[in-house]
This record gives sequence, C-alpha cells and structure tokens, in this order.
Amino acid sequence: MVLAAGASRRLGRPKQTVVLAGETLVERAVRVAQQAGLAPVIAVVRAGGGLGDSLQQLGALVVLNDHADEGIAASVRLGVQAARRVQAAGVVLMTCDQVAVTADHLRALCTAPAGPAGSGYAGKVGIPAYFPAASFAALLQLQGDTGARDLLCGARAVATEALAFDVDTEEDVARARRLLE
Repeated sequence: MVLAAGASRRLGRPKQTVVLAGETLVERAVRVAQQAGLAPVIAVVRAGGGLGDSLQQLGALVVLNDHADEGIAASVRLGVQAARRVQAAGVVLMTCDQVAVTADHLRALCTAPAGPAGSGYAGKVGIPAYFPAASFAALLQLQGDTGARDLLCGARAVATEALAFDVDTEEDVARARRLLE
C-alpha cells in the first residue's frame, strides 16, 4: 500500500509528482512494490490530485482519499479497507518519498507473515512496514496524523539505514536526483 495523499507542506508542492529518473515518486514506489511481487499494489492518493489515471495504467488499485487533510491515518484506513475487499493476507505500508527503498527490502519485510515487521533505521522501527491481516482492526483505529509506529513496538526489524532519507525539501529533491540519476 503506497500512501501518497500527503500535502507536502515542507516541500511546497506535491512530492508525489516530483520526477526523478523519468518517473514520479509515486510511480517509482508502485513500481518497486510490484518488483517485490506485492499484489495488488494499492495506491492511496489525494482526491483531485490527478494521479489516478497514470497509476491505474501501471496496474495499481487506486484509492482516492477525500479526507487527506486529516493526516496519514485516513490514508491507512482507506488502504486497509481496500485490502480487506481484495482479501489480502497482509499489507506493506510505504510512502513514496523514501527513494532508497528496494524490492529486496520489501520482500524481506514479508518473510515472516504471521507478525508485523518494520524497517530499522535511525534508531527506530518504521515504514515501510508489513502488517498481517490480523493487524487490520488496529490499523483501522488510527486517527489523525499518526501512523502505525506504535503498532511496531516489539516487531521484527529489517535494518536498512538508507531509509532514514526521505524527500521533504528542495534540498532533498536535489540529493535524491544525485542518488538516482
């Protein structure tokens, strides 16, 4: 599940549409998830953001978030509802701004599907993170701009320090270009 409905306030423009190495950040995230063998890839995007058509052409199941201003929890809830509709065994929560995420890392998160697993970096466990279907009820309880970090307490961690970098500012965009292009 690619969470891509954020307002990108620090960047000042939709980071989802930033183009790096010939693709937008959200297209890149969908592609990496597909390369990992995750299916279906659910992309939760801001309603009216103009991203739905291109993501559908990539094969993503697009969910429009009319309540994106609430924060990340609204996107998580909508994505989990979509995952339930397709009877997914679990979900990998990821954002589009962690440009160092790889298909291998996403697959490693899913190697023990009975329990949650998060990405270990910067002394914490965060996203991308895998949650089995047994976690869906807890994910549906999230509110506001709070993600699922509390649900990762005690979870298995797959360490990848490169994931500490995400795109939030124009300087980050320039750094990401240097990394990817």
